[in-house]
Amino acid sequence: MTAGPGASDGGLGEEAVDAVLAHMNDDHAEDSLRIVRAHGYPAATSAEMTSVDAHGGTWHVVDATGEASLRVAWPGGPVTERAQLRREVVALHEAARAALGG
Repeated sequence: MTAGPGASDGGLGEEAVDAVLAHMNDDHAEDSLRIVRAHGYPAATSAEMTSVDAHGGTWHVVDATGEASLRVAWPGGPVTERAQLRREVVALHEAARAALGG
């Protein structure tokens, strides 16, 4: 049995998920790095957003000790629309910037 449309992305839609990942990785690499540094990887040297769904985002993180996967829940809770997803990523970034003093 296969999962129905949207099952792996929390109902956000594959097109929206792909667009968010491309945008974050192409245009906001430094923002992703700031997010992972604020969430347990302060010495991270790179971060790539690898997935998003209704409940949070996942980043591939590289630091001096190796590679890791970091899952961060959306601060405002689950999302169902692309606009909400953008709001939550922005909230993560703003909180990370505040936490890191930048």
